[in-house]
Amino acid sequence: MTVHGAWERTARGAMLLGADGELRPTIFAEMSALAASTGAINLGQGFPDEDGPPEVLEAARQAISDGINQYPPGIGLPVLRNAIAAHQKRFYGLPVDADHEVLVTAGATEALTATILALTDDGDELVTLEPFYDSYAAIAGLNRLKHVTVPLRGEHFQPDHDELRAAVTDRTRIILINDPHNPTGSILKRETLELIVELAHQHDAIIVTDEVYEHLTFDEPHVPITTLPAAWERTVTISSGGKTFNTTGWKIGWVTGPRDYVEAILAVKQYLTFVNGAPFQPAIAVGLGLPDSYFAGAAAALKAKSELLSAGLEKAGFTVSRPQGGYFVIADAAPLGFTDAEAAARELPHLAGVVAIPLTAFVRPENRGPYASKLRFAFCKRADVLERAAAQLAELRR
Repeated sequence: MTVHGAWERTARGAMLLGADGELRPTIFAEMSALAASTGAINLGQGFPDEDGPPEVLEAARQAISDGINQYPPGIGLPVLRNAIAAHQKRFYGLPVDADHEVLVTAGATEALTATILALTDDGDELVTLEPFYDSYAAIAGLNRLKHVTVPLRGEHFQPDHDELRAAVTDRTRIILINDPHNPTGSILKRETLELIVELAHQHDAIIVTDEVYEHLTFDEPHVPITTLPAAWERTVTISSGGKTFNTTGWKIGWVTGPRDYVEAILAVKQYLTFVNGAPFQPAIAVGLGLPDSYFAGAAAALKAKSELLSAGLEKAGFTVSRPQGGYFVIADAAPLGFTDAEAAARELPHLAGVVAIPLTAFVRPENRGPYASKLRFAFCKRADVLERAAAQLAELRR
């Protein structure tokens, strides 16, 4: 398989299939190894270093004690499907049928994989925004799709509407968006969401929306595209509990959408993981039922961490694009003399004891130009870790 940006994971770890067909470690694996070998603070990996809410953790322990340790139903335990449906109604006013319009998955990545495999055929086109979460290209390659990208431009990483219109054609099967966006932390404007719905109808395309950071927005509430007029009937929404409840290792995700789509996705999902995470499903259900204060507090805490790290990066001399949500901040290393983000990422552990990921890891090689000197830093870490990282980065000015 030779697909631009396609990732393969083997027993040797995360590997990149290069243009010459050779398997090499991805920059993600390389940076994690560099952090381990140098003792640097790893702000490359996007997972928290603090546990989630005690009620959720205790619910998992109780489920194990109660014997919920065998295969759950293929579509997911009723307690979680009901909680997901209630969540969609509570936060977004969406009436979702828990029995036919909800599917529990092994995290959002499996949800994405099963969705794209179920709803596309060889040769279809998949449109994504660029930079893009790395698995999107891998899934496109797995299903022999043509991957079409629309660049995110400017300080706030927004798509140009004319470029978006040009990218979506009658050959487009899926328009895949990630909102809030990884890696940039941007949030799509309402007029962009409206245009995507318009284009989906115009070209008979399906919208797939990856919303794992839905509760981690900083200055404005999340607006799911499926709440827009005429969007529900052709939209598959994907989310998970990992980011919201600091339980990324549990891999509990879900799909919501029209019954026909969900049934097709389930037909594929049963041949991937089949089922997963029985005792974690009721625990995530508890999380989804937590009071509004929990969700507001989680977003506020993450915003404070974002500001802490962003201030440290600016003090160190980076130009920072402050995120609107999510786990990551983008910082341009050009003011520090770096024109190549990959070179900067490899030097930073030695210069400042901090690891980041080059933004070019989320971009196809031929489109790297606008992102060539930018790095992605994760701020979903303890405040004391971020304070130490900021202090070490400040040494770059000396």
